[in-house]
Amino acid sequence: MDVANLLGRWPVLRQLRENDLLGLGPSVQSPRHKELKPRIDEAEHVVQSICPYCAVGCGQLVYVKDGDVTHIEGDPASPISRGRLCPKGQASKSFASSPIREYKVKYRRPYGTSWEELPLEQAMEMIVDRILATREETWQAETGNGSPANRTLAIGNLGGATLDNEENYLIKKLMTALGVVSVENQARI
Repeated sequence: MDVANLLGRWPVLRQLRENDLLGLGPSVQSPRHKELKPRIDEAEHVVQSICPYCAVGCGQLVYVKDGDVTHIEGDPASPISRGRLCPKGQASKSFASSPIREYKVKYRRPYGTSWEELPLEQAMEMIVDRILATREETWQAETGNGSPANRTLAIGNLGGATLDNEENYLIKKLMTALGVVSVENQARI
């Protein structure tokens, strides 16, 4: 390769020759760069969504092709995040389409050494049975000085940061109706 050809390919000289002093035009594009296409170019449609990770509620644009999520980015129309996402929000595509994501209820019996799959209905019934039994065994109608208590201190609830305000409201209502006093959310901790 001769020196003139090598210097002619140098972006700084191309910028000067093409009067592109800020390096924002085609003078700084490589042949490979000219062939690149955006990841979202082949998406069939875009779905507006909310990031599932924390209680902030950042807006997301979810790009879909053939029914599969192809890319997730911040929604510039969101008044909360204005198109920005934290690293967890940006990586939430793996939350939805990871090859190691579990789709079945896993249960390990007391003193068991392995996990077994359960039908969702059976797992839900087991949870209900345990909550009701614990509530019945530990119910306090009155405090030590005779004041009404109507509570159980043996059950607690810690909500995850992926819950939105509406879900937290419903969980709080349920726990209060059950007499559960210890109700907290990870977003406040």
